[in-house]
Amino acid sequence: MNSVTVRVPAKVNLQLAVGPLRDDGYHDLVNVFHAVSIFDEVTATAETGMTVRVEGESADQVPEDGDNLAIRAASALAGHAGRSYGVNLVIRKAIPVAGGMAGGSADAAAALVACNELWGLGLPLEDLMEIAADIGSDVPFALLGGTAVGTGRGERLTPLEVSGTFHWVFALAEGGLSTATVYAECDRLREAGGERVAWPRAAEPLLAALRAGDAEALGAALSNDLQPAAVMLRGSLARTLAAGREYGALGALVSGSGPTCAFLAGSAAHASELAASLKEADVARDVIIAHGPVPGPVPGPVPA
Repeated sequence: MNSVTVRVPAKVNLQLAVGPLRDDGYHDLVNVFHAVSIFDEVTATAETGMTVRVEGESADQVPEDGDNLAIRAASALAGHAGRSYGVNLVIRKAIPVAGGMAGGSADAAAALVACNELWGLGLPLEDLMEIAADIGSDVPFALLGGTAVGTGRGERLTPLEVSGTFHWVFALAEGGLSTATVYAECDRLREAGGERVAWPRAAEPLLAALRAGDAEALGAALSNDLQPAAVMLRGSLARTLAAGREYGALGALVSGSGPTCAFLAGSAAHASELAASLKEADVARDVIIAHGPVPGPVPGPVPA
């Protein structure tokens, strides 16, 4: 085998609860991840060195050197195996870049799965998850897929019971937002407001809605502690969120650190209607319909 292609999904945060700033500069989080049907593809081909090429959506905004998370993942996997493997990675982007949907983390996860197969390492998911946690906080969930609650920095995962399928509309913004900048703005806003930050906990109404497959209850329970900071940094997001609510979304929030806005619909038909209304309102660069939860990455033929 000299080439392996892996398809990997984006994520939306159904709940992102951000605890106090820690001494190490991180925050304790409760992060309810939900994998959705917007996919990047990563093809790993045997080479003597390690190289990466990026194609597709906003490819010019993704590094093609050692700063690329997929290359970092491949290097980490080779280091774990104690061998000097080489690989050429081709990333075909559809997940928004710097959009709060973990596209870079998804590519890292896909690289781990693809190189594990390409190099014949046969490492189990548990081993890949340990490597993933050292690459980035969102990479373990990108490997897992489905729906899960993450704690710590988000890397300690517990899969969640979910009934049925949820339908989503994602409004993409021009340009991205830096995750570090959004967290810093969140801390600034809290300090300026004298807010006493509570220890983060998973919201039981949200977990119950997932178990029941109740889209209306889930929409009411969506939350993101980073949303005020993202809206402060990108004021146009307030108009986008308001438009989605006006056009009948069951729930609306900024995904992760933004600037992508996520809207929950009651059905596939409702999602199509909502997407059309948002396009007509011209409140986003583009609008994408998706569903979730979907599985994490696996090697093999990429579905049509």
